[in-house]
Amino acid sequence: MKIKLHFLSIFCALICFTNVNIYSQTWEIIQPVNTCTKRSENTLAAVGDKLVLFGGRNVKATEVYDINTKTWTKVADAPLEIHHLQAVTYHNEVYVMGALTGQYPHETPIPNIYIFNIEKGEWRKGPEIPTDRLRGSAGCVVYKNKIYLVCGIQDGHWDGHVAWLDEYNPQNNTWRKLADAPHVRDHVSVAVIKDKLYLAGGRRSTAKINKVLELTEPAVDVYDFKQNSWKTLPENLNLPTQRAGNSAVALGNKLLIIGGESPAQVPAHSDVEAFDVDKQAWVKFPSLNQGRHGTGAVVVKGKVYTIAGSGNRGGGPDLDVIEVLK
Repeated sequence: MKIKLHFLSIFCALICFTNVNIYSQTWEIIQPVNTCTKRSENTLAAVGDKLVLFGGRNVKATEVYDINTKTWTKVADAPLEIHHLQAVTYHNEVYVMGALTGQYPHETPIPNIYIFNIEKGEWRKGPEIPTDRLRGSAGCVVYKNKIYLVCGIQDGHWDGHVAWLDEYNPQNNTWRKLADAPHVRDHVSVAVIKDKLYLAGGRRSTAKINKVLELTEPAVDVYDFKQNSWKTLPENLNLPTQRAGNSAVALGNKLLIIGGESPAQVPAHSDVEAFDVDKQAWVKFPSLNQGRHGTGAVVVKGKVYTIAGSGNRGGGPDLDVIEVLK
């Protein structure tokens, strides 16, 4: 019996060691040739080998980072102050919807779609968003040539968080209301893996009752595009480290939740946790070198990039640090 237990212990140790090696990637800080504008509550999008950084409180500069040359180029300013959003890339252009503008705590949803063309280095004002679906601080993702906007808040950080899910078809400028998510939340970022939209992190920002950071949402909601239905994962699969203002990306069969802010600590979270959709389990990934919230993350050629954001919960210090997970 002792021999069997001994071999079992060795086997378990080997399994644990294997898991460590599987996820032995590390975050590296990139030293660019020149620097970008420090900012937070911004977003990040990828078009080919270039990263488009824009948005942030009191920041209009749009900057493009070339992954190959490690250089920044400032292009046209955004047409207005844009913040609290998750931008998406559609047909090599960057789309903005579900964003806020203005000052805390009554920031207002931006009523139009805005589109950035990286080849021309130009912004243009797009169609109006239906007035009864306006909100900001929402999650946004592309799936099969359509853009999906989920959750968000109608009145800045004050009140009015929603569980809405909308489908937008840029080809004919049509909107379709889909089923509400099981949980309302704002300060969210989403990703799609295997025909499913994953929604983890976020909170119900309610300055109206002096609870801006406290009401984090632990549950993970999943929308099945093929079944047109939502489900909530079992409680034991809640997001391990509750936070909002995090970034989310799909890396293979894993949903990565990166950074964020919470009342648990003053510094922004450096935690990176991954949900393996095949194994239905959370895995601890290497932490960021610099904790951050209020920014975006993108995947380019199997590498995860994140730039800028806020170093502490709430506002500031604004960052310009680039990190890549290799």
